[in-house]
Amino acid sequence: MGKFEIKEEFYLNEKPMKIISGAIHYFRVVPEYWRDRLEKLRLMGCNTVETYVAWNIHEPQEGEYQFQDGKNLRQFIQIAQEVGLYVILRPAPYICAEWEFGGLPYWLLNDSNMKVRFDYPPFMEKIDRYFDQLFAQVIDLQITQGGPIILMQVENEYGGYANDKAYMRKMAQMMLDKGVEVPLVTSDGPWGDMLENGSIPEMAFPTINCGSKIKEHFARLREFHGEKRPLMVMEFWIGWFDAWGDEKHHTTSVADAAQEFSDILEEGSVNIYMFHGGTNFGFTSGANYYEKLAPDVTSYDYDALLTEWGDTTPKYEAFKEIIQRHTAIPEFPLSTKIQKKSYGTLSASERVSLFATLDTISEKVHSNYPLSMESLQQGTGYIYYQSQIGPARPVEDFRLISCMDRANVFVNQEPKFIQYDLEIGQQEKFALEAPENELGVLVENMGRVNYSVKMNHQHKGIKDGVVINGAFQSEWDIYTLPMDNLEKVDFSQKYVPGQPSFSRFVFEADELGDTFIDMEGWGKGFVVVNGFNIGRYWKVGPQKRLYIPAPILRQGTNEIIIFESDGEIAEQVVLTDTPDLG
Repeated sequence: MGKFEIKEEFYLNEKPMKIISGAIHYFRVVPEYWRDRLEKLRLMGCNTVETYVAWNIHEPQEGEYQFQDGKNLRQFIQIAQEVGLYVILRPAPYICAEWEFGGLPYWLLNDSNMKVRFDYPPFMEKIDRYFDQLFAQVIDLQITQGGPIILMQVENEYGGYANDKAYMRKMAQMMLDKGVEVPLVTSDGPWGDMLENGSIPEMAFPTINCGSKIKEHFARLREFHGEKRPLMVMEFWIGWFDAWGDEKHHTTSVADAAQEFSDILEEGSVNIYMFHGGTNFGFTSGANYYEKLAPDVTSYDYDALLTEWGDTTPKYEAFKEIIQRHTAIPEFPLSTKIQKKSYGTLSASERVSLFATLDTISEKVHSNYPLSMESLQQGTGYIYYQSQIGPARPVEDFRLISCMDRANVFVNQEPKFIQYDLEIGQQEKFALEAPENELGVLVENMGRVNYSVKMNHQHKGIKDGVVINGAFQSEWDIYTLPMDNLEKVDFSQKYVPGQPSFSRFVFEADELGDTFIDMEGWGKGFVVVNGFNIGRYWKVGPQKRLYIPAPILRQGTNEIIIFESDGEIAEQVVLTDTPDLG
């Protein structure tokens, strides 16, 4: 059994400790690689690993809890201890993290009065129930009970969202009531009112998040503490994330980051955000919203010390050299063999239009008005709305009302136009030319906003309706498309060029290695490898190739299915050993 205390310094078992931590999110790394990434963290000289806990992966549907396989938080923490690392756990219901809805589960939005991140009783009740399940997984892994967990965080960057101190205190008390024995912390930006808004010093130790001007921000934190207390940067941003449509992949100066890192260690403790970013597999990437929607790309490389695929970088070596000035660096061999492979050019073996296989992958729901994804118990993916809209005539006023995020509009299954974000709701005009006409609207959830004031308004699909010539259209057939059952795609049905489609590729692998799929020639969609959704692609970039970890592959026959929403397909794809983040 051990003890971790916060006095004028951090103390581990009565001895002063400088925390040198790095962030690895277990949910962004395939579990077969957890040990490799943790070993590389320890070999750089870090003594601690930090991870968020994403509520929405552990309770994807209300009351259904998952802690197995890649969601096995307990196993991740145990491996960290085996490697020789302590753990900072950030189990707050909200994590931001450029993750779908900031880690909150979509089904919270089915309460029309929901106020997330406030002392709103139904929100607090759902957190309390979830915490019962979550803390049962980790409570005995605290240092007080022989485990590696030394700190736990209350909420996350709350001072940048609100100042409901009753909420913060209740969150902290809830954690204590669930058996938390290690010290609690908060983390906020050092700017404006953020520290004042987000801190509850009587219950949780305040830390800061920043990426530069460390000496200046430490002076601010020291003043805020008002007495001699340890200084800690809980998130030292050493890179940044990418959004679809950015000109290029974000990178930062190694020299500048190393100097700021050195400044931190001269005065205090640190958690490097990110040590290893990993991947937003599937539909897990979130979005930011300021003047417009900025959905995050599939890669969460972050220009971190380890690349998305786990290679060390010049920044890793520079940080290791600085850490050596403060502590001994361990040496041991890596236990996981990882290699990269090129599997060459693959040709499509089968292709089918979405409309031809709709009924095999979704069960139609009929409603006299459109229903949002949330109201149909759908979290992520796509949703398709279909309605009979009558005889030939001009449509002078077509509008999508309260629709998010991106809509492909079809008439008689032929593409008409696409509206995205700010374009949605704009009036469109077109002619209906057939004797009878069918309207189709395919809507994609591009990732719920994970930060700031838009979070209470993240319903996806069509929430209000579709206006045709001044009136709402009624009588809709609706198909939910979470795209988690592509084994049901019927490739024997027809393919029509220009329509949304599924393409199937098959290849043989004798030797397994990490590889990257090049999406040149494709428009927009996602890629599934052996049933595992590796994430979204979009020709707007910057990311051009998607990462396929070797553990997803199998010796023998492998299957790739690509869903393309915009009708822009290539006959071939290339699996290469070289990434391209743009």
